[in-house]
Amino acid sequence: MKILVVLNDPPYGTELCYNGLRLARSLAQQPGMELKVFLLGDAAACGKAKQITPSGYYNLERMLGSLGRANVEIGACGTCMDARGIAAEDLAQGVRRGTLDDLTSWTVWADKVLVF
Repeated sequence: MKILVVLNDPPYGTELCYNGLRLARSLAQQPGMELKVFLLGDAAACGKAKQITPSGYYNLERMLGSLGRANVEIGACGTCMDARGIAAEDLAQGVRRGTLDDLTSWTVWADKVLVF
């Protein structure tokens, strides 16, 4: 099964991206599962490198890193990045600058699209 997870909320302040990435990590471990994650709007900041969080607090950069190591493709909306002053070199390992065309093709590719 092919699943696309689209995250929209800011990385911290709500738990939507955290919960979306928790589900994505669980899905990535399922046999036969193909998964892609797209960071849209405020969620583009989830892909920023060098996040520092208090001890014991979740860190979305690390969560995305574990997905990248599991061969999950992760895109961050380039227009959304520009609006927030995030350059491609600011992105965490495994996250790449993406486009609306990428999101469109990933949506067509997916059997299911989950939006957080």
